[in-house]
Amino acid sequence: MFNIVLVNPRIAQNTGSIGRMCYNADFKLHIIKPTVFSLDEKSVRRAGLDYWKKLKLTVWQNLDEFLEANLNFKDRFFFASTKAKRLYFEASYKQGDFLFFGSESFGLPQELMKINEDNMIKIPMKSFGRSLNLATSVGIVSYEALRQNFSEFNFN
Repeated sequence: MFNIVLVNPRIAQNTGSIGRMCYNADFKLHIIKPTVFSLDEKSVRRAGLDYWKKLKLTVWQNLDEFLEANLNFKDRFFFASTKAKRLYFEASYKQGDFLFFGSESFGLPQELMKINEDNMIKIPMKSFGRSLNLATSVGIVSYEALRQNFSEFNFN
């Protein structure tokens, strides 16, 4: 199973859509607070449909709490950033990896990416674009990780 880590997400509908994708791909979703919305908010549930209740979800009060519990896996942390040099499909993913995505407004904190700068990844885009939608970005990278490990998954 892969781990999707959302650091301070700001749009409830994106978070709901990502949760829906995580459920259907059998990924675990980690949400690191603060968020600007309640995880009980109607828009999260609407986008997540009835999957939200079944989702493998851990909500962390802050980044420090998450890192304290998971820093042993830092070699398997991948950080999605428009500032990265390596493309997401050039990375080699393994089950158990943590795929980090920042908030829609601010991206990932710089100090977080310094934990493992070799694992910064980006989605290629034209130079005139700022970024892609968060839910779209999570889907692109997540399904590449799934593709690379598909034989290990059981989707029956």
